[in-house]
Amino acid sequence: MSVQRRASAVIAAGLIVGAISGAALGVVWAALAPRVPVVIQEGTAYPDSFQPEEYFASDVAFGVLALVAGVAIAIGLAYMRREHLFSVLVAALLAAGVGTAAMWFVGTRLGSVDIEGLEATTEPVVTDAPLEVSLGAMFLMWPLASAIVITVLALSDWISEWRSSARSAP
Repeated sequence: MSVQRRASAVIAAGLIVGAISGAALGVVWAALAPRVPVVIQEGTAYPDSFQPEEYFASDVAFGVLALVAGVAIAIGLAYMRREHLFSVLVAALLAAGVGTAAMWFVGTRLGSVDIEGLEATTEPVVTDAPLEVSLGAMFLMWPLASAIVITVLALSDWISEWRSSARSAP
């Protein structure tokens, strides 16, 4: 038995779930992402040594969390309104936009460091660099995962409909 839900209910659910899960994943990202040590001296801040793997690992952690959220939320929204996948796609993309922004905002705020305040010290200080996303493509992981899930669902619906019409054709 299928429950008919309005498209606006699915979109509202997507926005709410996207914001809440994005904020929660921002906390997880801030806890999981490795940090780059920086040396802060009078007026300057520079990495302790060349460590691109920490920057990359931080971006990968952000991207993987976003991929998992995109798949899970798109499946949940499709479960709410499978009969009209266009509204599910709109809701999933809105959830992805809000969720990615919330994840980035919360994660960067929890991983922030006052570099300017520490630059006033006279002796060198080694601290963790602020958390940031250096690969802009990571912001597209959540919407991309959601769009792929909805596309696969639409194709599976189309194929099953095509098979049932081919069986009933004379």
